[in-house]
Amino acid sequence: MLSQWVSVNPGGDTLDKLVIEGGRPLSGSIRIHGAKNAALPIMAASLLADGEITLHNVPHLLDIEVMLYILERLGCTCRHEQGTVTINTSLVRSHDVPEDLMKQMRSSIFLMGPLLARFGRVSVYQPGGCAIGERKIDLHLRGLEALGAQIEEQDQQIICHGANLIGADIHLDFPSVGATENIMMAAVLAEGTTTIFNAAREPEIQDLQHFLNAMGARIMGAGTDTITINGVEKLQPCTYEIIPDRIVAGTVMIAAAATRGNVTLTHCNPAHLTSLIHVLKRTGVQITVCNDIMTVSCMTRPKSVDRIVTSPYPSFPTDLQSQIMVLLSLADGFSVMKETVFEGRFKHVDELNVMGADISVDLNAAFIRGVPRLYGATVEATDLRAGAALVIAGLAAQGKTIVEQVHHIDRGYDQIEKLFQSLGASVERQSTVSKQLDFAN
Repeated sequence: MLSQWVSVNPGGDTLDKLVIEGGRPLSGSIRIHGAKNAALPIMAASLLADGEITLHNVPHLLDIEVMLYILERLGCTCRHEQGTVTINTSLVRSHDVPEDLMKQMRSSIFLMGPLLARFGRVSVYQPGGCAIGERKIDLHLRGLEALGAQIEEQDQQIICHGANLIGADIHLDFPSVGATENIMMAAVLAEGTTTIFNAAREPEIQDLQHFLNAMGARIMGAGTDTITINGVEKLQPCTYEIIPDRIVAGTVMIAAAATRGNVTLTHCNPAHLTSLIHVLKRTGVQITVCNDIMTVSCMTRPKSVDRIVTSPYPSFPTDLQSQIMVLLSLADGFSVMKETVFEGRFKHVDELNVMGADISVDLNAAFIRGVPRLYGATVEATDLRAGAALVIAGLAAQGKTIVEQVHHIDRGYDQIEKLFQSLGASVERQSTVSKQLDFAN
């Protein structure tokens, strides 16, 4: 299943690259695909019910295929066709998530809560994912322990036992999205009531609540900092549609502005993007909103923004920090970007400077002096969102840009080259080798 999406060498480094001829304003209309960060925990939550779950609006992404492969290894039967995923969990017997697949994707940690709730035991390993700073899973483990789970750590393996989970009051030190979701999934089948205080408020958490409730759970409060879960004895399979991807939508909006284009986004949710819309309007970008349709245009050089600070939702998202930095690097004036979520999320700065940007970094702050233009260069994507930022830079730059390590981008964007080709961009994916990644070995 996964092999059709990525070409790699035996060491795991992708040989795909994107070749971009910049300087063309983006123009046209594009439909925003489903949210990866909503789909992954929902796919994991499907394990809580016995039977076939159908999910619509699921994008074809590397992370999605890895999750499906993990579910198959656990005993599920899975299909992914034309944006619809079906997962039959009737034959699931294993509660041990393979180490090789855990290392592929950090979101595999979402399997802890549902497997523990359904089987009373789960064995996982420290997850992998993008190298954007330290992302401990302590909050996940403490939350499960508060529900009555016993946790052992053996080298890199984490073993949780909890045949009879009991509802509890859980206070998160930080509003972690992953920890909030894992606790929600574990608590739905626990005895009694669980209340999560200082819960994350992201739209993806609201989507998980709606999905679990569609299966028969009793959860309320998602979207606020206090979520209450009243445990039930059993959940039933259901059919559900994933929300649009706000980060993909934001990436397209910023790309339209950076190339001084005019783009209409359909099937998006503007309410999930209020912080970005506010920042873009401050730069002079024109944005019109009508229900689930947005039009973004920028005919002149954008203006600088004195200060942007990333913070948990509903503040400015860390997942759009690298992309907005591209726009600010082309703005008239001096901007400051402060990153408060991940300490390793400025790796794209050196690559942007290679393209002619004027950005300096001091600890968790980036100082951006706008330049008239960027120039094409060969650059390397170090993580998912950094890769998206470099694609935007290439689209706006003068000349040819080559973005290497495209497998990072494939984790969150469904064929990003086709997405921008549909808006008039000159971007092509090239691969010199087509040796497939084999998870069976």
